[in-house]
Amino acid sequence: MCGICGELRFDQEQARPADLDAMLATLQRRGPDNEGVFHQGPVALGHRRLSIIDLSARSNQPLLDQQAGLALVFNGTIYNYPALRQQLQALGHQFLSSGDSEVILRAYQEWGQDCVGHLHGMFAFVIWDKQRQQLFLARDRLGIKPLYYSEDNKHFRFASNTQALLAAGGIDTEIDPIALHHQFSLHAVIPAPRTILKGVRKLAPGTSMTVSVDGHQEHRTYWQLQAVRPHKALSEWEWIEQIHEALKQAVEKRKTIADVPVGVLLSGGLDSSLLVALLAEAGVKDLLTFSVGFEDSPEESGSEFEYSDQVVAMYNTEHHKFHIANSEVLTRLPEAVNNMAEPMVGQDAVAFYLLAEQVSQHVKVVQSGQGADEVFAGYFWYTQMQQAAGTDLDRFRLNYFDRDHDEYLDMVQQAYHGPDYTAAQIDTLLTRPGADTFMDKVLRLDVTTLIVDDPVKRVDNMTMAWGLEARVPFLDHELVELAAQMPPEIKMKQGGKYPLKSIARGILPDAVIDRPKGYFPVPALKFVRGEFLDFMKSVLLSDSCRQRGVYQADYLHKLLQAPEQYLTRIQGNKLWHMALLEFWLQQNVDGR
Repeated sequence: MCGICGELRFDQEQARPADLDAMLATLQRRGPDNEGVFHQGPVALGHRRLSIIDLSARSNQPLLDQQAGLALVFNGTIYNYPALRQQLQALGHQFLSSGDSEVILRAYQEWGQDCVGHLHGMFAFVIWDKQRQQLFLARDRLGIKPLYYSEDNKHFRFASNTQALLAAGGIDTEIDPIALHHQFSLHAVIPAPRTILKGVRKLAPGTSMTVSVDGHQEHRTYWQLQAVRPHKALSEWEWIEQIHEALKQAVEKRKTIADVPVGVLLSGGLDSSLLVALLAEAGVKDLLTFSVGFEDSPEESGSEFEYSDQVVAMYNTEHHKFHIANSEVLTRLPEAVNNMAEPMVGQDAVAFYLLAEQVSQHVKVVQSGQGADEVFAGYFWYTQMQQAAGTDLDRFRLNYFDRDHDEYLDMVQQAYHGPDYTAAQIDTLLTRPGADTFMDKVLRLDVTTLIVDDPVKRVDNMTMAWGLEARVPFLDHELVELAAQMPPEIKMKQGGKYPLKSIARGILPDAVIDRPKGYFPVPALKFVRGEFLDFMKSVLLSDSCRQRGVYQADYLHKLLQAPEQYLTRIQGNKLWHMALLEFWLQQNVDGR
């Protein structure tokens, strides 16, 4: 797990070391163990390393093969690299290191662009191919690892976060009006390739890209999720058995493929608790688990310790429990926002940021439960969509969109008015072939698009801000492919995630399995009052916000009059959404 960046010039100039250094400085927290650079004519590659596999200097990057004319920078983990290494050795390739990075390089040598289909894991990597005079970029199937880029008539740049591209300069920082519509309709999800800034784009999941020295580009989709029933019908029991086996394999490989200890972020919910149980079932001893809790509010508990403590007791894990004061949450909020590659409204981002800070003092790698709700239909709105009438688009948007288009037009100033971009985008994604039923379409959309730029991105950004690698077994692509074939009605039984509840029965306390669906509780940021409200007012009533000219004053005033009253369909606070975007722009864009 690392941070990567680089540049390819189109104007026959040499790549500038100062630009690469500026990008690398913003990536230091993603890779605190080593820094490496590569310069060759029009191309420059930079790498910040977090050492997880093959801790020796032989796996430092950029990884070079002078004879083949290849240079690699890579962020992620390839879980099948030992088997791939053996396969490539049998084909005549020789290795100088024992890590997964060189396996990618040799795979590209052997299979070219098709190498991505052989890789099982989470990855974003870029290879400079001197012979072809082009960059080859690729991102994993589920978009677990990020890859941003910018381009103009002089050069193409890429990086693991937006801040690196901004640091190098020359970015068009005007707000993208289509992305802005997505930001406020899909609770801060902006599907690739767009971002909130016109001058920054991101590679879509399951996609590769080539960029030639003459500026020519090609995108290629190498993976698409099919949500259709298999030819052979399976019983409910057979489905659950297959899911159980696939999940066990996903959890085990994310434990064993590392040369450092691997812990578990244990929230007390079903998903993370099941990871602990499956690791114990696989014979893993001395499990390291980590939980965080905040101060209670009158309306809500600030922790789920009552559940996580039961799992700890059941499996006798080496547990670390962190209590964080509400005062610290607001004080540290700017730090978390500074480490968001894009503006994210999920209030648990700060919780993950503060938890990762503590966990990173004990381990470099953790497993986390992200993805289970999307893959196995765990959210309340899925049932609402299933029961709704109307077109597929209506069933989705009326139970999911944060704002209808008319309200959006009331919120933003005339310069950002336009058609209902989000409805058009979602309609296109829902009507793609390869899904049997409406709920198959919805779950496929969530897993391949919406989750990528909400919980998955949030966890990557907040953990990597502390040099902590988060692995997400529920997003193992083979498990996801299997689950997508399962009839949705099995997933949605008993309020959702029925297969996981069935697997957990007998290996987790019933109280953990049968508890109501929980969310990472951060009361200090959930209830818009006191210091938190004062903070949002200072952002939204600032000169910067007025001069930016995004929000209409009447709409903003209406929300400020009753800040806890205006909620989205999935219970997000609309005022917070507005404040977060403006604060992110102030922290990351203004002054650059």
